[in-house]
Amino acid sequence: MAKSSNRKGSTAPNLLKNHIRIIAGEYRGRKLGFPSIEGLRPTGDRVRETLFNWLQPILPGASCLDLFAGSGALGLEAASRGARPVLMLEKSAEAAAQIAGNISRLGVEGVKVECCDALQWLTGRSSRFDIVFLDPPFTDDLLQQSCRLLDQGGWLGPNSRIYLETDLGKELPDLPQNWLQLRRKKAGQVCYYLFLRQSPALPNSVTPS
Repeated sequence: MAKSSNRKGSTAPNLLKNHIRIIAGEYRGRKLGFPSIEGLRPTGDRVRETLFNWLQPILPGASCLDLFAGSGALGLEAASRGARPVLMLEKSAEAAAQIAGNISRLGVEGVKVECCDALQWLTGRSSRFDIVFLDPPFTDDLLQQSCRLLDQGGWLGPNSRIYLETDLGKELPDLPQNWLQLRRKKAGQVCYYLFLRQSPALPNSVTPS
């Protein structure tokens, strides 16, 4: 995820200062740069490995949406493991340009990034995604709005999975009652969850992780 920025993409040295590593799949071991931007906090290797172990049975061919892409770590990891199509949204022009460059360097098809405001984008014409990643800036109150727009706007199917990542010290916002919590774990200063969207008629419940 990343905070808003109006800086344009460039090839300045800071774009290559930091790296993410693809953990598994077709592009396993590839290191990709991301810019130094305040608030940009890539999901760590340990969390990503656990998350994608949870998702692996449904990843090949799954359509994925990453609403606050930041470094692109989640979307590119999903693509490496066979997800298609993969759409990443990023408000920072600099970060979005770096993600686009990384997509080009990998030579991966069916994966793209759009530089836009995620909440505004969710008010547009919808199409359904099998997996949605939600890891917004911790300092902004974006989770509840994002979840509401996703659920009410037609972006999710009856079996869509939704990944949420939050600061360890924050409670989850009120979520749609038809979202079933499948998994929950902590790592360092983050708490992360995997939800399954059920049909609206089914009640919400929690299963042990």
